[in-house]
Amino acid sequence: MTPEQYVQQKAAASGSSFYYAFLFLPRERRAAITAFYAFCREVDDVVDEVTDPGVADAKLSWWSGEIAKAFAGTPTHPVTQALAPHIQPFGLRQEQLQAVIEGCRMDLTQTRYLDFAGLARYCHLVAGVVGEVAARIFGQTEAATTQYAHKLGLAFQLTNIIRDVGEDALRGRIYLPISELQQFDVKAHEITQRQYSDRFTALMRFQAQRAHQLYDEALALLPAADRRAQKPGLMMASIYRTLLREIEADGFQVLHQRTSLTPLRKLWLAWKVQALGKL
Repeated sequence: MTPEQYVQQKAAASGSSFYYAFLFLPRERRAAITAFYAFCREVDDVVDEVTDPGVADAKLSWWSGEIAKAFAGTPTHPVTQALAPHIQPFGLRQEQLQAVIEGCRMDLTQTRYLDFAGLARYCHLVAGVVGEVAARIFGQTEAATTQYAHKLGLAFQLTNIIRDVGEDALRGRIYLPISELQQFDVKAHEITQRQYSDRFTALMRFQAQRAHQLYDEALALLPAADRRAQKPGLMMASIYRTLLREIEADGFQVLHQRTSLTPLRKLWLAWKVQALGKL
């Protein structure tokens, strides 16, 4: 298997909404974003699949060294071998990829966040930075597009947090800020024990409203000159926001299930943005 085949398989196997947005890109940009996405999946999988925190930390340290090797021109892993040829053409920066690893490392030591400011720091590393890198690969020409991409990445991450509340709780993680649990009088044990209540629904509605606000703010920041180039991001926005609306319509039944869209629906939403420009 070639490095290119490896990252393609990694991206496709995840079933992520990102994969459907990549399908419409020109070959070189598609190859670059697929390799970058595969890297993000690899480091995220370390945290989710390795049960021993010490082993997971060692693996993330290995990835940190491997990224340094990729930027030095000596990658050894299929993902970094696929990514390395795109570093210079797309202006990728090592500190951004290292930031993604740093964000994943936070999951090894921190399972709760006191307030939204603390959670925002985590989201900045694992999602905002990812959005910035993706925007460069898609073909950013305006400086203001960085702010759009970063904020859109945060909106995606908040949507993920809402969708995965129950799944994350099984892993011992609650990403909903403690101050907001207290604000809505929701106890942590109610979440871990999958106990629904009007208080929980109100808390989740508050989380969804903040995510919607971030989507609106992000889209308002996108310069008209970059709208065509950033269509993959807009496709992901359409898919993720549709998912968020599905969760809302279902009454935030996220403690015992993981809401998802079918592959056909994701492809349809992506195509609508590509062909009709409709979000």
